[in-house]
Amino acid sequence: MRWTRSPYDRAALRAGPSAAPPRKRTALVTGASSGIGAAVAERLAAEHWRLLLNGRDEDRLNNVAAATGGTALPRDLATPDGPARLARDAIKIGGRIDLLVAGAGVGWVGPFADMPGSQVDRLMAVNVVALMRLVHGVLPHMLGAGGGTIVLIGSVAGIGVRNEAVYSASKAAVHAFAEALRYEVADSGVHVAHVVPGVVDTPFLDRRQIPYTRSRPRPMPPARVADVVWEACRHGRDEVFVPSWMRLPGCVRTVAPELYHRLVRRFG
Repeated sequence: MRWTRSPYDRAALRAGPSAAPPRKRTALVTGASSGIGAAVAERLAAEHWRLLLNGRDEDRLNNVAAATGGTALPRDLATPDGPARLARDAIKIGGRIDLLVAGAGVGWVGPFADMPGSQVDRLMAVNVVALMRLVHGVLPHMLGAGGGTIVLIGSVAGIGVRNEAVYSASKAAVHAFAEALRYEVADSGVHVAHVVPGVVDTPFLDRRQIPYTRSRPRPMPPARVADVVWEACRHGRDEVFVPSWMRLPGCVRTVAPELYHRLVRRFG
């Protein structure tokens, strides 16, 4: 993808810390109290970004903020006004937002018939509605500034995974939202990236109702995803799978849907 021109210093972003940018770039990272979000905060801190960090666990969030030199913004994204408040506060504190990494998310594993209705609401509220409302709060600021980057953290589960019907639906929605929004802002200087991890070794797995017992794919460290987030920002990549072979199931589903469905029924 070719970057469009804007006041946003993209050459400095590509070059990294040695480029000595004229000002500190500011990133807002959600889900930063643990897992992928915390790893992204650490990665950006190494590149000398100014960090505004949001997460649900205030104690852990404060620890990440202290370790990365960031500012903790413990707003509840599940509340109706939480995303808008976070966007307003982040812009006020940071002066501008050059990068938004939307990493906050929740999951639930088990048969859909057994899933409490409150959990259905919670997953869609956090994974979809809050994400869209947060982008809605930040995007006008980026458009007014002439540029910025939005990274949405999806999941390979977005193609549909047994016993994760609602989570899969929420991540499929993130994929569609990222793609549609990217078309919409293509000539504005704002770049929308969709990072699609496989299984990541985070507290997210510990909160599953059903333990993750597969030998493959093996859970990867969140720092690997954070590295891909950084590379997607530097090189303007639209959609990146982590690991890259995770793109294969979606390709098989597109070109040979019957084979794909047979494989899913056999291997889950």
